[in-house]
Amino acid sequence: MSFMGRGSAPSGGINAERVDMATQELDMITDIFNRLVSSCHNKCISARYAEGDLNKGESVCIDRCVAKFFEVNKKVGEKMQAVGAAAG
Repeated sequence: MSFMGRGSAPSGGINAERVDMATQELDMITDIFNRLVSSCHNKCISARYAEGDLNKGESVCIDRCVAKFFEVNKKVGEKMQAVGAAAG
């Protein structure tokens, strides 16, 4: 069966390697998002919901948590690149 059920793919059609790379990138981004949500939710939101919306303290905590999460993620990525460049 072909992509979207439209007959066979043309000779310059879908590149399986690119599809695999895109799938891996999507999986990585989904994992980062899920870890971010879990970490910041556990840190900033009470287990007993008192209101339907976030209060000011929770909102500020979430903002800071997300900013710190991405800053640390960026620093780890930079460090890994530096280690990889030194090794290779």
